[in-house]
Amino acid sequence: MADELNDAEIAMDSTGLYREETFTDRRVGTLQRLTPITAAGAADTTRTVLYVGQTQVLTPAGALPLTFEVPAISLDEAVAKFGDLAKLALARTMRRLEELRREQASSIIVPGGAPPGGVGPSGGRGLR
Repeated sequence: MADELNDAEIAMDSTGLYREETFTDRRVGTLQRLTPITAAGAADTTRTVLYVGQTQVLTPAGALPLTFEVPAISLDEAVAKFGDLAKLALARTMRRLEELRREQASSIIVPGGAPPGGVGPSGGRGLR
């Protein structure tokens, strides 16, 4: 494992650099504005500015972080879209958590029963 990590190429992509700016209302969440830049640090006008929203929802299990892209061409537009997109991200996350819960529940092995796709405790001979 350590050899694999040592052999892994860890290098930044100089053609995919962004400057990050963070905006918050100190109440609901944050918006990141990712401005494309060149390797020299100048604005790269050939690529579009990206916005990413971040918020947390309190659940019985603790805080659930939500991160989602905000398609916008300005900070004003990103702020206006934040709430609706946060709700969509929460709904998507809750659906995924429910899917994971169902998958986990269906993989429970009952003691003395046959494992899924396997041979039972009697070695496949059955009880007679």
